[in-house]
Amino acid sequence: MQAASLTELCCEESSIEPEELAEEWRDLEQWASNTVFLSWQWIGVWLSVFQPKAKVLRVTQGTRLVGLGIVVRSIERRHAVLRSRCLYLHQTGVESEDQIWIEYNGFLSGRGYESAVAVACLNHLKRREPDWDEFVIGAADENYVQSVSEASGLVSHVRWEAPCFGIDLSSLRSSGQSYLDSLSANSRHQIRRSLRLYEQIGAVTLVRPKTHEEADLVWGSIAPYHLARWGDKTGESGFANPDFVRFHQSFIRTNWKAGAVDLIVLKAGEEVIAIFYNFLYRNRIYFYLAGIRSETDNRLKPGMLGHALCVEDYLDRGYDFYDFMGGEERYKRQLGVRHQYLVRAGLQRDRWKLRAERAARTIKNRWELM
Repeated sequence: MQAASLTELCCEESSIEPEELAEEWRDLEQWASNTVFLSWQWIGVWLSVFQPKAKVLRVTQGTRLVGLGIVVRSIERRHAVLRSRCLYLHQTGVESEDQIWIEYNGFLSGRGYESAVAVACLNHLKRREPDWDEFVIGAADENYVQSVSEASGLVSHVRWEAPCFGIDLSSLRSSGQSYLDSLSANSRHQIRRSLRLYEQIGAVTLVRPKTHEEADLVWGSIAPYHLARWGDKTGESGFANPDFVRFHQSFIRTNWKAGAVDLIVLKAGEEVIAIFYNFLYRNRIYFYLAGIRSETDNRLKPGMLGHALCVEDYLDRGYDFYDFMGGEERYKRQLGVRHQYLVRAGLQRDRWKLRAERAARTIKNRWELM
């Protein structure tokens, strides 16, 4: 149940004043149920690195601030002929800048105000900004996007979707069960066999950088593995994208001392097997990416082994949840449990060009099913 009705909320927009916004954002964050991607840790770096031409939406209930969002206007061209005027939430609409992969997106809202704040902002934009076609949001919780779409009278066009997988460390800790014992027999076998084989090289250990300078070096050393796995062309590995690299270098430098970034090197003896880059926020681990050594022996599973050892380590350290976030990758299904579903969607106004696009897409999908 929402803590307020729409009639009680007021939405206003303004240009960005960094110092004022940082204070407001951090204050609201204290009683919001947001993830790391709506923390000032992420948003502040995003603003400083890309400096988008953006508007701030503020939602108040009386004199109390209950919601914030940052919207960027951009033109999107599709199918060579369609031109859509888009408003992006916490993204710029520039592909190279948006490859930083924000997830669990939405308006920053006080707990209990989530849907009401989103609808108040969209209603305000419909009244005050008549010339936009789509409000682009994502990756965000499917239920959140659907409820906001229905309440605001906008049509949701899903552009991307994926399940989220994770591991409830609090439940494991309460049960007294080890992480490995919670997995299937086949997954346990693959991880234990991989561990034995790597131990033939040397002791298998997890090593963390101790200083910011070491963290910079570890971050950079992920690149060759990631490029080899995902490719070095536009839209493939983020390490092929200077905007992606610039953002994450700044994110690490800004948030390292606060303990919001975790870089973990998995080693067998002195050999590097894998490197993991995670975010830490409110006792939750967000697995962001990894550099995994390629192996010719298919009995060796450096990624699975690394995740399993990291999970056990975080379990011992008292963390509550290990989040693989969005993606269909097989290892996420093997190692975690589905806990959410994410979508990236354009919430569309009633425009003939968008109706025509949806009709064409429906016909195309029917033909593909025949």
